[in-house]
Amino acid sequence: MTDTNKPKALKRFLTALVLGSALIASNGAPSFAEDNLKTAIFAGGCFWCVESDFDHVKGVVETVSGYSGGSTTENVTYRNHADHREVVKITYDATKVSYDMLLDIFWRSVDPTDDGGQFCDRGHTYTTAIYTLDEEQAKLAQASKAKLETDKTLSQPIKTEIAAAGPFFDAEDYHQDYYKVNPVRYKYYRYSCGRDADIEKLWGDQAHLGIMK
Repeated sequence: MTDTNKPKALKRFLTALVLGSALIASNGAPSFAEDNLKTAIFAGGCFWCVESDFDHVKGVVETVSGYSGGSTTENVTYRNHADHREVVKITYDATKVSYDMLLDIFWRSVDPTDDGGQFCDRGHTYTTAIYTLDEEQAKLAQASKAKLETDKTLSQPIKTEIAAAGPFFDAEDYHQDYYKVNPVRYKYYRYSCGRDADIEKLWGDQAHLGIMK
């Protein structure tokens, strides 16, 4: 992946604006709008691609690329993230999209049968995972995985790890919104990596379910 620089400030500002508007509407008291903002954390290979996919899901308010799942807690960077995976933290409006729906979208935007990476990106950092933030998310994630296995939707076993979320470390600014800041490089990378072609081959008509592009 190619590195260039771009701050995440605008996206963070817009999220803060949503929260601020909710507080103003309720004269400073926590509002239903604020309470409805929830978080999901998925590892789906290259976080540029996962961020792009979920930015095109109705009800998603913000996506942040980062690193999580590993044991290191100091100086976690792109060049030094050891046993962490590339992940995306997704803030979503639960009145518009449920966690269950996000799981359905996630499965169909990756190859969950690959335990060695995703597409052209190989190694643990690019393997898939669902990091759950509470018991309810854990139950939903396990049930979603079990349904795919019971229905034999895929011909190979699902290798995606489901685990409790640990510390999340924001990726560098140049990784945030990469698909917007460097559209030509991003499109070339995604195409040459074979991500979409492989997903369509694996999932058929279900590929990229819920992603509006």
